[in-house]
Amino acid sequence: MKKTVILALLLMPSLGIAQDVAQPAPAAEPVPAVQDIAERNKMLYSLGFLLGDNLKRQLILDNEDDYKALSQGMRDSLLNKKSQTDLDQYKPAIIQKYQDDAKAISAKREAAQQEYLANFKKEKGVKELDNGTLIKLSRAGKGKTPKADATVKVHYTGTLIDGTKFDSSRDRDEAFTTKLTDVIPCWTKALQYMKPGSRAKVVCPADTAYGNRPVGQIPANSVLVFDIEMLAE
Repeated sequence: MKKTVILALLLMPSLGIAQDVAQPAPAAEPVPAVQDIAERNKMLYSLGFLLGDNLKRQLILDNEDDYKALSQGMRDSLLNKKSQTDLDQYKPAIIQKYQDDAKAISAKREAAQQEYLANFKKEKGVKELDNGTLIKLSRAGKGKTPKADATVKVHYTGTLIDGTKFDSSRDRDEAFTTKLTDVIPCWTKALQYMKPGSRAKVVCPADTAYGNRPVGQIPANSVLVFDIEMLAE
């Protein structure tokens, strides 16, 4: 799973990118073709978009003026212009904003997750297991359900409640084989209710998944949603 864009940028020196940049340029570089310049601009635009996407996950910006002020500061910095403010004066306020916004964003996210869980529980056919895992079969399958220490073969797609995909065996076109003792608790419970050939939507409260540990694209304290198909051996 991918790390955040900001972290990836901070790790560039350790990945050897800084060393590459430090190498002397060739004496004479060919002028890029127009098409190459266009592609470079698209790449840089994409980088800027991803950086902005990452930033807005950490900050609450209320209006157009907020965006303009933030983008102007970034622009001035990138162009090596002198800051229009006393940066040291505003550092405490910046730190406070990050802390306040983090609490507000976390509270809003938690409320959305609890609402998602409550609404899913109301859907017809949803079963709540003894550890809080929710499962809704869309295809029953045939045969016996696996025991808690069984090895199973499945296809799955995992998303956050907003539909953001973080993993998929289907995308890799490679089924996933695992022991039920080696997976997150919601899988251990849910797959014991699935027969070969069955398919289900499994919703995992955070404490049945990764809890307060962020994992790749999965933020800490995330409710996870899985589309799981139990395959016959």
